[in-house]
Amino acid sequence: MKMLEGLTFRRQYNEHMGCIKSCLEYLGSDLPLPWLYGGTAHAFVLNTNDRAFVDCAQDWDIGSLYGLYPNLGFKRDGLLHDPDMGDDKLPEMFLQKQREAWDFVRARIDRGIPCYAWELSAVPMYHLIRGYDDVGYYWSAWDEESGPCPWDRIGTFNVRRVAVHAIELCPAAPDDVVVREALALVLQRVERADGWAVSPRYRTGLPAYEMWAEALESGRTTCDGEAYINHFWLECREMAVEFLHEAKTRLPGRCDAAFDEAAGHYADVCDRLRALLKMHPERPDREADWTTTFRSTAGAALMREAAQAEGRGVACLRRIIETL
Repeated sequence: MKMLEGLTFRRQYNEHMGCIKSCLEYLGSDLPLPWLYGGTAHAFVLNTNDRAFVDCAQDWDIGSLYGLYPNLGFKRDGLLHDPDMGDDKLPEMFLQKQREAWDFVRARIDRGIPCYAWELSAVPMYHLIRGYDDVGYYWSAWDEESGPCPWDRIGTFNVRRVAVHAIELCPAAPDDVVVREALALVLQRVERADGWAVSPRYRTGLPAYEMWAEALESGRTTCDGEAYINHFWLECREMAVEFLHEAKTRLPGRCDAAFDEAAGHYADVCDRLRALLKMHPERPDREADWTTTFRSTAGAALMREAAQAEGRGVACLRRIIETL
């Protein structure tokens, strides 16, 4: 058995950010959480579909953000296998990817490099890997930790996918580079419906708010599915507000007014999301309902107001980029 003692799961709705923060803390980095969200552009992403369902939180092009990670003083390595229909008919191919993931994780943990992975239990989420033995992985996720998960069970519980990530430290870029490159990537994609989308059934960025509004207006969304993604994207927007305030502090006198104005507009987005969450709150896990749909014209109106507020925030981000 090989365990990384002191590696503790950081609970966040954005599981990638929670797992990365956990890994960074284990490695001795005190990178602030808002700086992590904002500097990797996670704070400004939005993705949804015509049901505003929970898969929106995971099925988007996160890989497009990996290039920003070194700016913050860490780098990511990993392995991803999302089988298509052809691969699904070749179980030996999936098994080979599971074996590659097993070899990848053990080699990193042997060097003291923390890792996280998709689905090491029946909960469809990313799990922090605490260690391994000759059977499989030991893991932590939200309020639970367990193991071993047999190495050939990874990614087989709900969503068939093999995904493992390792986090290592590296020299960080100057603060102005962190802000400029993160916001530049956001501005490339935030006004496009396919900006971070992985398939035509998703919309991202500003157009995603309208699809979310349509899902509420038409009664296609489910009670706890919609509440979950509300929590997820609200967490990101709250981090956007804090990131913009921190950027102003780190870059004094560079574009103070634009940072303040942008933070104000993203705070308005947060207010709309909180109002919607208050109208249609998430229930305890034991009472969760993932099938019953509901209609909310008032909620749709809030989403359209959020889109307008974020649009104003995006205009401020452009001013920040032009100044920096």
